[in-house]
Amino acid sequence: MATSSLATTILESEPRPKIASPAPILQKAPIPLELSSLNYNTRYIGPEALGVSHPATPFGAQTPRTPNELESIPPHPSTPIGGSSLTRRPSVTVSQSLKSPPGNLHRFVNSCLISLVLGLNDSAPGALLPYIEKYYSVAYGTVSLIFVAYAIGFIIAAPLTKWLQTKLGRAWFLLLSQTLVICEYVIIVVRPPFVIFVLSFFMSGLGSAWTLSLNNVFVSGMQNGTSLLGVFHGCYGVGGILGPLLATALVSSGRPWSDFYFVTLSLAIFNAICAFWTSRGYEQELSIPAQLQPTGSRQQDASQSSRIRALLKTIHNRTTLLGAAFIFAYQGAEVSLSGWIVSFLLTTRPHPASQSSSLGYVTSGFWGGITLGRFVLSHFMQRLGQRVAVTALIIGSALLQIAVWFVPDIIGEAVAVAFVGLLLGPIYAFAISTFSRLLNRDDLVSALSFVSAMGSSGGAVAPFVTGVVSQKVGIWVVNPIAMGLFGAMGIAWLLLPKTPKRRE
Repeated sequence: MATSSLATTILESEPRPKIASPAPILQKAPIPLELSSLNYNTRYIGPEALGVSHPATPFGAQTPRTPNELESIPPHPSTPIGGSSLTRRPSVTVSQSLKSPPGNLHRFVNSCLISLVLGLNDSAPGALLPYIEKYYSVAYGTVSLIFVAYAIGFIIAAPLTKWLQTKLGRAWFLLLSQTLVICEYVIIVVRPPFVIFVLSFFMSGLGSAWTLSLNNVFVSGMQNGTSLLGVFHGCYGVGGILGPLLATALVSSGRPWSDFYFVTLSLAIFNAICAFWTSRGYEQELSIPAQLQPTGSRQQDASQSSRIRALLKTIHNRTTLLGAAFIFAYQGAEVSLSGWIVSFLLTTRPHPASQSSSLGYVTSGFWGGITLGRFVLSHFMQRLGQRVAVTALIIGSALLQIAVWFVPDIIGEAVAVAFVGLLLGPIYAFAISTFSRLLNRDDLVSALSFVSAMGSSGGAVAPFVTGVVSQKVGIWVVNPIAMGLFGAMGIAWLLLPKTPKRRE
């Protein structure tokens, strides 16, 4: 205890060190922070990015804001931002199938029936051209004007497709398209003067282009779109078989060539009614709320300048250009062979006079091959992959066309023509499916409309050139023209981009 007391006494007697006072805190001038001057990008969406401007305010001042303008509270998708007419649109992808939305099965069946009538319309002239030439007293080159008028209709239809679809909706747009096709058949059955007869094909081109674009996008956008496209275009092939059969049977029995179009007229009226009935409410069934649609962009899409910009954007796409060139050459070869092969056989191959009318069935064999290829061969060829399959089919078609050109036997040539159709059959569905994968979804309608328009142009330019050149040097030119078109198909196909931008 004595030691402890002594230590305590010594510590208390020593002086304690003084603690220095803290250094004064330096006060810096406040740095102004103006939130309203920040630049907003696509990730952080602020009012300035949406067209709502706020004047810069000094630091510490309070600018009145609505709750929807606070960056920490994202606005509801259906609520306008900052008073703007533009509403926020999330990325919504609707997966369709034959069962969803509920009416899709009926719409698909109607699309196939429309495709069948289109096949009837496109294949019958091959068997009827000799009789049309005789009735109007015109030559190869002059009667080929029907193909040109048909193509002009497709070309004019392309820039209007997306706008009319937005303006009218699927149901009314299909009704308008089918009404134009009906008008063509009404004109033809009365056998008008040749000029009006040609103009009727222009009306059919408009209606067919719009219908084909809508249905191509509709079918390719569903689950198993490639297989469904095969069925859809296979029905076109069925029409291609039946068209020459019916036309040849009618003219062989002594009926006027125009009577064939009573059949297509009846079917077109039925299709128009069914198209309108099955497509009512299609947009509402897609389960995309109306408030998610950009109201401001709707008004812009209605303007002529927006349509032109959208079309130019689509046309500058590499896939669109190569796809258009490919389909141009494909349909050019298809329609040239279908339209002129009978005239080629009648002119260059010896045959009894009694067989002249029956040669129209060769066109049916060609379309029969196309149909069989789309329904059957496409399933086997798809295992190779679409790119390899299309390349192999083009090469096989070219080799068979050489046989058609040089084998001097009418029966052998008829068989070779049928096999050319067999190999051409799957190509169209494979091509449309590939283009749909390579194109952006927003550009799909415009792009496929342009591709369809160019395809129809090929289906007009090639037969027209064949007719004009045949009038000068002979009908045999149908073969080298077809070979050149096969070569153009192969080049365009090999130049397509490799990596798809989207998948089904």
